[in-house]
Amino acid sequence: MSIKTLFTLVFLFFGGLLLAGSGDQHDHGHDGHDHDTHEAHEDHSGGHELSCEHASFGHHGKFDAGATAFHHISDANVYSIGPLQIPLPCILYNNRDGALHMFLSSEFGFDNLGHGDGHYAFNGYVLDGGTVRMIADPEFPMDKTEIKGIIHDDENNAYVCVGDRMYGTYAKSTADFGLFGGGITPFYDFSITKNVVSMIIVFLFMLWMFLKIAKAYKLREGQAPKGLQSFIEPIFVFIQDEVCKPFLGDKYLRYQPFIMTLFFFILGLNLFGQIPFLGGSNVTGNLAFTAVLAIFAFFVTNLSGNKHYWEHIFWMPGVPAWVKTILTPVEVLGVFIKPLTLMLRLFANITAGHMVIIIFVSLIFIFSQNGDSMVGGLGTVIPSGLLSLFMMSIELLVAFIQAFVFAILTASYIGAAIEDHHHEAAH
Repeated sequence: MSIKTLFTLVFLFFGGLLLAGSGDQHDHGHDGHDHDTHEAHEDHSGGHELSCEHASFGHHGKFDAGATAFHHISDANVYSIGPLQIPLPCILYNNRDGALHMFLSSEFGFDNLGHGDGHYAFNGYVLDGGTVRMIADPEFPMDKTEIKGIIHDDENNAYVCVGDRMYGTYAKSTADFGLFGGGITPFYDFSITKNVVSMIIVFLFMLWMFLKIAKAYKLREGQAPKGLQSFIEPIFVFIQDEVCKPFLGDKYLRYQPFIMTLFFFILGLNLFGQIPFLGGSNVTGNLAFTAVLAIFAFFVTNLSGNKHYWEHIFWMPGVPAWVKTILTPVEVLGVFIKPLTLMLRLFANITAGHMVIIIFVSLIFIFSQNGDSMVGGLGTVIPSGLLSLFMMSIELLVAFIQAFVFAILTASYIGAAIEDHHHEAAH
């Protein structure tokens, strides 16, 4: 691997850290009520009242496959290895008073084996299902305060119970413009989250792997590849011959490090997310991360664009003027739509795969009625397990396909931007 590739990988990795660590598109909603403290809350969808009488830790009651799926693919402030919960650094900015809080998530007193709910509020924050939420009431004690439990309504608003009093909470700010139930709230989470830890692990592993391969090429120059060389070389050559050379032409060496970085980094994260019980990370299924990749592709493409590329967007030689008034806005929109589709395609495919597997496993709990029906549970174990194994094998294929699709589309966009003008030669 060349120095260019190493530099690009480092640059892409740290760019991903900046956004992926502070964004989680799956934390649906925040308590938007004007009141901060509640003695009781009416559930808008069920008509019944929530109270602290039945407050507990963890999501109890009727099993909700959708909520469970969203919980497992969301980012969190704890790292899960199976049922084991490992604390991570929390870096939280309170926009209300301008305070920056840094501490370990262990301050919330969550169980090492459990769901990731904190038994204490700390600095005005609580840990709900592994994710930090801020208590809405500004008068809530900032000291470490024991809480009775956390309850949720059907709109996924979370309420903290201290004694008989309920306190509404805010989810962290997300830049999804409300499309996924998020938005800007009174606090920002810049923590080292589960997805960031997964990125660090994959980054360090790939750095070690490619440095080892590069060293082997120097020591074994002219010899047949062996070990990791023999595994990576066919993949590398395939991307070079089928993606870089056809789409980038004679200038492929200039952009090949970037394309290879995209492919291998996405592939590594996709495969790491497939390992059962090891974090269950969903990095490439996080809109913040895929947005970072798309932004890099956008800038590399448009900063590399030659005169003829921009001419065909804004002027389009040979096209009647009245047609240009229609086509020019479409071409300009296309400049921004291309990275948008890159972002959404990767996010949607990886997220959907994770959710389908979780929902297949959830069939066991649905048909067993949370363990009340042993017949329903035993009758669903085998088909649910087979469906999950089948879907996991499909996901391994999807991991390669989505990395390849992202790389080939990026190469095609760059190739179109740097393509030489052929009209005069043809004439």
